[in-house]
Amino acid sequence: MSEHKHHFFHHKEEKPQEEAVIYSETTEYGSGGQGGYGGQGGYGSYAETATEVIDTAKEDYEKEIKHHKHKEHAGELGAMAAGAYALYEKHQAKKDPEHAHRHKIEEEIAAAAAVGSGGYAFHEHHEKKEAKEEAEEASGKKHHHLF
Repeated sequence: MSEHKHHFFHHKEEKPQEEAVIYSETTEYGSGGQGGYGGQGGYGSYAETATEVIDTAKEDYEKEIKHHKHKEHAGELGAMAAGAYALYEKHQAKKDPEHAHRHKIEEEIAAAAAVGSGGYAFHEHHEKKEAKEEAEEASGKKHHHLF
C-alpha cells in the first residue's frame, strides 16, 4: 500500500528569516611562471577573494508587499465592478417593470458581491500593512518599545 496521503490544501512552509546568496570571485596577482617558494604565480603572488553577501530576505518582503498590493487592487476593482452592476440592475428594475423582481434580485446579489469584494480589498490592505511592518522590523528600522 502507498504511504502517501493526499491533501486538499497546500500549506505554506515558513522560510528561514535570514537567507543569503553568496557570490565569490577570486583574482590572482603576481608575476607569471614558476618561481618563489614553489607556489604557482611566482614570487610575491597572492590571491584576493571578494565575497559579496546579498540578503534575499529583503527581496522576499518586497515581493510579498507587492503581491498584497496587487490583490488589494484586484479587490477594489471587483468592488467597483459589482457596485456598477448593482446600479445597472437597479436602473433596469425601474425601466423594465415586467421583470422588476428579477432585476431586484440580481441587484441584491451584485451588492453582496461588491461588499464581499470590498472586504477582501480591506483584508489585503491589512496584509500588505503587516508585511511592510515585518520588513521594517527585519531591516532594523522599527523597534518595539515597552513604554
